[in-house]
Amino acid sequence: MKHNEKLEMAIEKKRIELIRIGMTKGLTNSVTVKCSQELDELLNIRRGLYINQKRIHKLSASI
Repeated sequence: MKHNEKLEMAIEKKRIELIRIGMTKGLTNSVTVKCSQELDELLNIRRGLYINQKRIHKLSASI
């Protein structure tokens, strides 16, 4: 399994967890907020990978 696939699976798993926690504990509960922050971190990693891939593609196209 590729790293991107693992990351996408982790994001989806965290989304499901966040929805479940938010529905049971409420959106302002500290556990919900912590889970949301963890999802944000995963999404930021994915965004960073996407930006780096675009840069590499742009650099290789200019060579």
